[in-house]
Amino acid sequence: MHGLTNRAIQCFVIDGYGTDKWEDCVRLADLGFSDFESMLTYEDELTDKVLDAASLALERPRFELMEDLGTYLVSHPNTESLRRLLRFGGVTFVEFLHSLDELADRARLAVPDLELPMLEVRDQAATQFSLTCKSPIKGAGHVFMGVLRTMADDYGTLAILEHHGSSQGAETISISLVVTEFAQGRTFDLGAEV
Repeated sequence: MHGLTNRAIQCFVIDGYGTDKWEDCVRLADLGFSDFESMLTYEDELTDKVLDAASLALERPRFELMEDLGTYLVSHPNTESLRRLLRFGGVTFVEFLHSLDELADRARLAVPDLELPMLEVRDQAATQFSLTCKSPIKGAGHVFMGVLRTMADDYGTLAILEHHGSSQGAETISISLVVTEFAQGRTFDLGAEV
């Protein structure tokens, strides 16, 4: 697993719960080091160990914690650049959903050795979609539940999301758009703020 992924978990724990809780994670996962290097590659099993350790240290179910990680990735001030990158996926939430099929390829343009989960969005009806997530990390679909909830809010869309579990290595999320213009979305300009 790319170091950026592991570093994101580390930053999530530190920003949300403090350095002491991260040190608890390090100890419980028996890492042997305290900081992940963003540009190194780590075994996938190590990422699973860190997520399990965070679940224990923070006394939260792993999948609930992973959904909060997804929310953190697109809502915390320290990760604003990721939100901006995702907003380039489309002007509306539906356009954004359809852009997720290409997310892994777009991410590799910036970081060639970054392996994101493979995502596939399918239209079920005009306001019904499904997202299939394939990843070596157990429960990665829950991270995308957090991302999708936050991005729906970002676009001002009221959406209902349901995680349908895992089958044959793929997780499925159903997405029902209740109101596409439910609230004023967050402002987004193509130019970065200076």
